[in-house]
Amino acid sequence: MHVKTYIDRSTMSLAAARQAAGALRAAIGARGAARIVAATGASQFGFLEALTAAPDIDWTRVEMFHLDEYVGLSINHPASFRKYLLERLINPTGITRHHLLDGEHDAARTAEEVGRELSASPIDVAFVGIGENGHLAFNDPPADFSTEQPYLIVALDEACRRQQVGEGWFASIADVPRRRSRCRSARF
Repeated sequence: MHVKTYIDRSTMSLAAARQAAGALRAAIGARGAARIVAATGASQFGFLEALTAAPDIDWTRVEMFHLDEYVGLSINHPASFRKYLLERLINPTGITRHHLLDGEHDAARTAEEVGRELSASPIDVAFVGIGENGHLAFNDPPADFSTEQPYLIVALDEACRRQQVGEGWFASIADVPRRRSRCRSARF
């Protein structure tokens, strides 16, 4: 593992975007397509802004999955990860092949269907962040790393729910949904 440190978040975001853009170009050049997994959250703002501005990426050849979505949350809610990705990645780039987790309707069925698509071929690059309590894609203790299911419905613990309030996505902890459809990130 190579660990790199940066003077500030902006510099780190630009460096991560350069590396991600290079990985996308390489995958498209080698196979004619790239498959990505995109995370959400305040930590991704600068990265996605820099990545979507990167030159020479044929976004029409990119297939996108995302990590998680709240169960029962409308796509119009400010904390919706579908809304977040549409506004910050899909619409700015013109990605046409994307698999969004619909947590409003039948979350278990959506998790199964998107999981099947995710498992169909390897992922070229995942854009992820680590939460305040160390979680990755809400794989909090007691995360089930032995399952073969790519997506699971999980209960969010209080630390996760507090983080969502702290980042400003919800007004209070009572407003944060208690369940999420999330990707078992160990699969990447």
